[in-house]
Amino acid sequence: MRVIHFEILSEDPERTAAFYRQALGWDVSTWPGGEQAYWLATTGAAARPGINGGIMGRHLAQSVVNTVEAESLATATAAIEQAGGKRVTEPRKVPEVGLHAYFEDPDGTLFGVLQPVAGPDSAE
Repeated sequence: MRVIHFEILSEDPERTAAFYRQALGWDVSTWPGGEQAYWLATTGAAARPGINGGIMGRHLAQSVVNTVEAESLATATAAIEQAGGKRVTEPRKVPEVGLHAYFEDPDGTLFGVLQPVAGPDSAE
């Protein structure tokens, strides 16, 4: 599985978004589809290597969380648990994005797993 997204968790996401706009030149804009306020961060041109991410309120102890893509969240969950990791949140549907959950590795480092939406009619 490959890292496809990062999230920066902040006590003041608006201030953090403004910082990254000014300091690193990121294009940061609000995303209206989530359960909480969320800012999408485009870190560079699509033709260049790199990943984009998001900025949101702090709801986890870790400040930066990387997300990997999986064909099946259920299969990824089984593999993670078999390897000694654990799921820390229930899977949730992210509108027009896919099915997502947070996990911990054996050292307690958080990461996300995303099963992308397969198509416009996909339920999960």
